[in-house]
Amino acid sequence: MAQKKAALACTVCGSRNYTITANPNRTKRLELRKYCKYCGKYTLHKETR
Repeated sequence: MAQKKAALACTVCGSRNYTITANPNRTKRLELRKYCKYCGKYTLHKETR
């Protein structure tokens, strides 16, 4: 069975910088502070599907 993947998109510039394996038991979308190489700083990244 293939794992479901989701991307983490920067909330400032909108670029999808990270990919994760999605947990099917999670109901809310993941939000993390990650480094965005396009903005050059740590920004909030939200899970996209």
